[in-house]
Amino acid sequence: MTHVEDELNSQPECWTRAAAEAAEHADALPATGERVAIVGCGTSYFMAQAVAALRESAGQGETDAFAASEYPYGRWYDRVVALTRSGTTTEVLELLGRLRENPPTGTRNRRTRTTAITADPRTPVRERADDLVVLDYADERSVVQTRFATTALTLLRTHLGLHTESVVDDCRTALATPLPEGLVECAQFTFLGRGWTVGLANEAGLKMREASLSWTEAYPAMEYRHGPISVSTRGTATWMFGEAPDGLAQQVRDTGALWVAGDLDPLAELVRAQRLAVAVAATRGLDPDRPRHLTRSVILT
Repeated sequence: MTHVEDELNSQPECWTRAAAEAAEHADALPATGERVAIVGCGTSYFMAQAVAALRESAGQGETDAFAASEYPYGRWYDRVVALTRSGTTTEVLELLGRLRENPPTGTRNRRTRTTAITADPRTPVRERADDLVVLDYADERSVVQTRFATTALTLLRTHLGLHTESVVDDCRTALATPLPEGLVECAQFTFLGRGWTVGLANEAGLKMREASLSWTEAYPAMEYRHGPISVSTRGTATWMFGEAPDGLAQQVRDTGALWVAGDLDPLAELVRAQRLAVAVAATRGLDPDRPRHLTRSVILT
């Protein structure tokens, strides 16, 4: 078994622990009404997209998501939350350092507070952030992220009051149920989302590219009709995270493509996509623990 298989199979236990410990981290996480930016790189950026949409839709405050390298320093936020598995990613450390050294102040003359959610507290991020949330039990040996990203999202969903035990049950189902027949053999994969699940669709596409070198795309579900559906045909797959727009499933089937409905909680559907990435990698003779041209953390000199 590869490291990534072992790690993705441990997600029900990681999610349960994150949910149980969320209240302990409440002071380090965004309070209701705060203006918040959530940042990350790669997988963490897509988790930031999901959390930002969840928080705003829950009415808990204006929330933006940015790739750490694209943070708008001209804006002011009550809090910036950085997702960083390794705690060493260059863009995240530069952002947190800049906010600490040259802090913008808002109309109430308050400094932006920063929180880092990481798997390794022995890294430079501990010196850059005001608050640190450590999920060391969700750390990973594989380059490809699975359980850290979903555990961080579970922590934040719980903090928002949006996590239930049924999500963990769905995760177990995602791990135990065979993938749809013919899915592994597909030549191209499109992932679709709505609202907070757009970030999950983006992450599913990234997992497939990283682990299996697959041709993948991701879109908001309604945007898929505005051009991208033209790539769908026999031998391709379109996977919906969450409830699909009316008529979309039949439109996809009419192209000849395989339609995959997201019947489980969307985060559990992401676990199914992680399994797909590993399965496709196996059929192509690839090692998903060591994806091409990638390292566990991007450190720029």
